[in-house]
Amino acid sequence: MTYTLSRDAFADWLDRYRAAWEGRDPEAASALFTEAASYHEMPYDPPIEGRAAIADYWAKAVAGQREVRFTSEILACEQDRGLCHWHVTFIAAEEGSTIDLDGIFHCRFADDAHVAAFQEWWHVKVS
Repeated sequence: MTYTLSRDAFADWLDRYRAAWEGRDPEAASALFTEAASYHEMPYDPPIEGRAAIADYWAKAVAGQREVRFTSEILACEQDRGLCHWHVTFIAAEEGSTIDLDGIFHCRFADDAHVAAFQEWWHVKVS
């Protein structure tokens, strides 16, 4: 039987993603993915492969972020896939700039708690 994602499961996953980012916690973030997950941050770059590599990526990404605030809105759930619109703001620690990111997640879930394939697209505004 193929896994079918519910809106509640996706909402729970996004809550854990929010907590991981706001808590700047690479281990909590990587735990949201399968051991062999594919994490595609940029469309023209190769994906980050595997939970350990995702944790390494996250450790670097959040190291210079302070006062992180993440929100999301589920746009669709179909079969094993979820699509959401998200927004995050944080302070860049070195410059003190406010960073606004606005983007989309496309997730293919393996089960209620773990994403097997992740793609994101985002735009940035610095003020």
